[in-house]
Amino acid sequence: MPRASDETRPEILQAAYKLFRRRGFFRVGMDEIADAAGVTKRTLYYHFDSKDALLTAVLASQHERTFADFQNFGIEFSGGADVLIDKLFEGLVKWSSKPRWAGSGFTRLAIELADLSGHPARVIARQHKALMERHLEMLLAEAKVPSPKERARELFLLIEGAMVMILIHGDQSYCSAAADAAKRLMAAEVEFPQHDTRPTHA
Repeated sequence: MPRASDETRPEILQAAYKLFRRRGFFRVGMDEIADAAGVTKRTLYYHFDSKDALLTAVLASQHERTFADFQNFGIEFSGGADVLIDKLFEGLVKWSSKPRWAGSGFTRLAIELADLSGHPARVIARQHKALMERHLEMLLAEAKVPSPKERARELFLLIEGAMVMILIHGDQSYCSAAADAAKRLMAAEVEFPQHDTRPTHA
């Protein structure tokens, strides 16, 4: 009989996440996941009826953990926009320094499934990134940055771009380049705030 769900399911999810993130969705088989989790293939299929269902559950679980950590970062944050930017990219430097760092698992898996627009794992990845962007917007609003929604989108683009370039080149100086660009964006918005240019009617 399969082991108790409350013990086995988290072990499978963690083992699968490590393999998917390190080697990609299509290169990892269910046999390998079962071995890594220390369960039989029968037990694995008892909990997840397909690899697609397993990937979807993996990303849902990781979203909860990652977003909770990011919210805690927001609680600890105090200071202006420059301080927030420094903390974000200092965190990226520290994260990307870990052995065998492979970038954002959500981004990599969404790209790998680019031709499967309706895949439920892509839906979760999209929701995850949207929530992270909205949380950045909230932090920028608290830092009194004008147009926080627009600046959050730009900052998120810089973060994602820095991750990709570090992954390609192995060069963490992309973090400082992205941080400098983000600070210039924030400073420009304060000095030259955008105005509503829609025509007015008499």
